[in-house]
Amino acid sequence: MRVLLDACIIFPTVMREMLMETAALGGFTPLWSNEILEEWRHAAGRADFEMGGIAGVEIALLKASWPDAMVQTNPEVIETLSLPDRNDRHVLAAAIAGEAEFLLTKNLKDFPTKTLARHDIIRREPDGFLMELAQNGPVDMLEVGRKVQARAVKASGRPQLIRPLLKRTGLPRMGKFLEAAFGEES
Repeated sequence: MRVLLDACIIFPTVMREMLMETAALGGFTPLWSNEILEEWRHAAGRADFEMGGIAGVEIALLKASWPDAMVQTNPEVIETLSLPDRNDRHVLAAAIAGEAEFLLTKNLKDFPTKTLARHDIIRREPDGFLMELAQNGPVDMLEVGRKVQARAVKASGRPQLIRPLLKRTGLPRMGKFLEAAFGEES
C-alpha cells in the first residue's frame, strides 16, 4: 500500500520514527516530495534554529534510506487542484504523482474527502492508521514501539513510558495499545 506522508506527520520525530519503522517492517510504502521535506525543514527551523539543521541531516538520511519514496510533482497538475488551503495543493499533487492509496495527515480539514476521492485517494490520520496496522496488518507493532521507545530513552537520557511518549506526539490510541501490550513497566 502506497502512502503519502504529509510534513505534519514527518515532524515530530517520534511520529516519523513510528511510521518509518512500520514501513521498514513492510507495513506500507512511504512517499513524499521535495516540497514536503522542505516544509518539514522549515517547520523544524521555526521551532528551533538548531532543529532546522538537524532536520536537514535527517532528511538526507531519509532520502538515502528510502530512495524510491521520492515523487516528482508536476506544477501544471498543482495549478488544476483546488483545496481549502492553496499551499497544500503540492501535497495532493505528490499523492497523485506517487499513485498513493492514502494521504496520511493531521490536517483533515485541509484535505476534503470528496476532493481526494476524485483521485482515488483516502485521507487518514496517523493514530488510526497505525492502530489498523497493529490490529490487521503484517507488522509487529510491539517491535516498532520498543525500537522507538529505546531511541527516545537514548536521546533523552531518561526513562520514557510508551503511552505518554506517543500521546505527546499525537498517537494516543497507539500509546494505550502498546502500554497494554508491554505491561505496567513500559
